[in-house]
Amino acid sequence: MNTKIKVLIVEDDEAILKLYNAKLTHWGFDVSVARDGREGTEKAKSMIPDIILLDVMMPIMNGFEALKILKKDPKTSKIPVVILSNYGELPNVTEGFNMGADDYLIKAEHTPEEIVETIEDILKDKSPIIGKAFKETC
Repeated sequence: MNTKIKVLIVEDDEAILKLYNAKLTHWGFDVSVARDGREGTEKAKSMIPDIILLDVMMPIMNGFEALKILKKDPKTSKIPVVILSNYGELPNVTEGFNMGADDYLIKAEHTPEEIVETIEDILKDKSPIIGKAFKETC
């Protein structure tokens, strides 16, 4: 399924960016990267990826600001967004889902393989159980 899936990774941590880029490329995804929220929103508008992996804490524009812009723009509003963050506090998770994220994953708690599964589940329109459960309770 994933031979033609375009993934945009928006992440400022170079080590994490390289890891996700290498793993997703290895699994056949067409990967593009951005290192801050502003670059991420611009790339999303120009390339229209199938899914976006979005960090929260970044320079220039954080992930929540980028998500707000992406969801307001008709060109990018339907692109699924998975927030990948080290900040798993309930207010952050709640804000992410309320702003339109399809899932919110804590980086340290998920392997690249699990992230691939999440991407494939979302694109098959089978949202991950945590995201579904959270959205149903809000």
